[in-house]
Amino acid sequence: MSGAKPDWLTIIRGDAPLVVSLPHTGTQIPAEYERDLVSPWLARKDADWWIERLYDFAPALGATLIRTAISRTVIDVNRDPSGVSLYPGQATTELCPTTTFDGEALYAPGSEPDAEEIAARRARFFDPYHTALRAEIDRLRSKHAHVVVYDCHSIRSVIPRLFEGTLPHFNIGTNGGVTCAPSLSDAIETICAGSGFSHVVNGRFKGGFITRSLGRPDAGVHAVQMELACRGYMREPLGPVAKDAWPEAYDEDYAAPMRAALSLVLQTCLTFAQSKA
Repeated sequence: MSGAKPDWLTIIRGDAPLVVSLPHTGTQIPAEYERDLVSPWLARKDADWWIERLYDFAPALGATLIRTAISRTVIDVNRDPSGVSLYPGQATTELCPTTTFDGEALYAPGSEPDAEEIAARRARFFDPYHTALRAEIDRLRSKHAHVVVYDCHSIRSVIPRLFEGTLPHFNIGTNGGVTCAPSLSDAIETICAGSGFSHVVNGRFKGGFITRSLGRPDAGVHAVQMELACRGYMREPLGPVAKDAWPEAYDEDYAAPMRAALSLVLQTCLTFAQSKA
């Protein structure tokens, strides 16, 4: 990545063959975008709350961590910039979302970003994030035969517009087995199955643009998305959430069981990559 690193972009470099991506934990909304929004709270409602705290052990494992502080409402760095839907026929949000997951309008009528504005946001935020991801993968691939890209996410457990019923706690996505070696997916599933939490592989969430664009097992890059149901690590009210009650505060004791399972997952990713050397 040329030039100085943007102040909204965090890169913590490690030398282990693991890249941990945090694309949706950001809550920053520059003033020039916020003025057109219906509500700053609505614009932050669908953030992956507290995921950066849940995974804050990753650098101690030697992993490289990459995080954007910019809200997904400004631009979603996990969407296909071409505009192609990741889940054809199912409700989703755009590169620059205009609604919340629940379908609520984010912008005042007529204030939605146009094509020129979307292109400017892509150049300012999306492209640098993906440039950083690829640069760190290339750096680690120069040291290791195989690297795992682990993309961290969370979502409320009940969102009828996006899926039926209550989401499993662990949602492992490999785009139907395309983005990583089956042995890695199987090893992660084994940990989730033994954790006491529910899980699914390639269910409603199969991996977003980050997983799908970077996962090339034949080239030594194995990508996995982990979508967590929020109730697994925070006191989540199931169903609609209110402005004065969301998000709930982070509780280390409550999060501990899921955090322990995730620590095993990341260690398994490392063991996998190192065993492929």
